[in-house]
Amino acid sequence: MDPAFLTIAELGRLYDQRELSPVEVTRSLIDRIAAHDGKLHSFIRVTPEIALAEAQTAERELMAGRRRGPLHGIPYALKDIVETAGIPTTGHSKLCEDYVPAADAHLVTLLKGGGAVLMGKLATWEFALGGPSWDLPWPPARNPWNPDYLPGGSSSRPMAGSAGAVSSRTPLLWIIAAR
Repeated sequence: MDPAFLTIAELGRLYDQRELSPVEVTRSLIDRIAAHDGKLHSFIRVTPEIALAEAQTAERELMAGRRRGPLHGIPYALKDIVETAGIPTTGHSKLCEDYVPAADAHLVTLLKGGGAVLMGKLATWEFALGGPSWDLPWPPARNPWNPDYLPGGSSSRPMAGSAGAVSSRTPLLWIIAAR
């Protein structure tokens, strides 16, 4: 069974039944990102060390019978406009290329508290506005079905890397912050 095609509820059930573990799922998704994201550019930054450490913690807690909530051990990724303490948050812009927040956004605090597993930061259009640009430090995300195209999104909520990542089935849960 490929964890990339399981729902959050299915993963939780398989964790409870000890048929899958957060570490196995996280490793599988890290491998999937490594295999596909070189041409898709969905991620600005993959955080495998953080993901594996969080997955190991979740696995220990789940094995001890402690479930923090429905997202415990579930991998997710954030658009690179959501602030993460100690991890660069660029907004996909040269202006913030070296910006490293000192504190997490409230959303990140809640996800960490629930035991979710951060896989990395997703591409977006610069500051999640407008459209793609080819003169930024990172290329725009590509459509996984046809990399000659952009992944799409609406004009009011650009999707960019998150749309590409979701349709290529990398992390299971995608947190897409509204502006």
